[in-house]
Amino acid sequence: MNTGSGFHPRPALSLGLAVAVSLAVVTAGVVVIVTRVVEEQRRGGQAAATVRPSATSWEAGACVRREPGTFVLASCAGAAGTVTRVVEGSPAQCPPNTDEFAAVRGSRTACLRNLSPPHPGDPGGGGGVLRSGDCVDAGGGERPCTSGTWYGKALAVTISPEKCPSATVETIAVGRDALVCLGPGGRVLGRGHCLAKPNVRLVARSALRKVACTSSDAWARVVDFAVSHEKCRQESDHYLRVSDHRTLRPVTCLRRLSAR
Repeated sequence: MNTGSGFHPRPALSLGLAVAVSLAVVTAGVVVIVTRVVEEQRRGGQAAATVRPSATSWEAGACVRREPGTFVLASCAGAAGTVTRVVEGSPAQCPPNTDEFAAVRGSRTACLRNLSPPHPGDPGGGGGVLRSGDCVDAGGGERPCTSGTWYGKALAVTISPEKCPSATVETIAVGRDALVCLGPGGRVLGRGHCLAKPNVRLVARSALRKVACTSSDAWARVVDFAVSHEKCRQESDHYLRVSDHRTLRPVTCLRRLSAR
């Protein structure tokens, strides 16, 4: 971000047995974000998500059980989940309520739904296809809305800030082709909120610290968000700019509360 007074904030896998990966897919102009659980298996220096071969066909209605690093087709009696659809390539065509994904022989993906809770694919559940009602961290990664660690709640996922709903307060880029449109709530900065003075010259909007306006740390109050500092309301006497051109209304218009 640039500031009108010399501040310049800017927008902002580890290896293990399970790593959450967000994938952005644009299909016919519609953005689909999926969160997959990728099981790291080191064989010959390569990591892969695998599904054990089975004589039973991978198709809608088939049941699966979990084993370390894999899903195995199984009898539905005592199974962990069911296959709702098998798609070619990426999970972009999986149903919205998909809880998990499994790579099937070839380039196919099996879309899985747990037979009993929890259902991470439900809105706010922290997994599956990222969509309206889901919660994300400051980097756009999906988080359960019950976790208390989320940054903002998605109103929509789109390919440009102009396509976000009118209630959008902030956007977060996910990959190269997608944006999560965030509404008020969580740690998202909103009109009337007060913030502490940034202690570095370069900082993302998500890194700004909200404080009580009565706090001695309160430095400025958010007046509005605008496409340029010229569009800030007259009562604004300071502003911060996000350098990411995909950010909706990248200028945060402020009213200073302290001369510090």
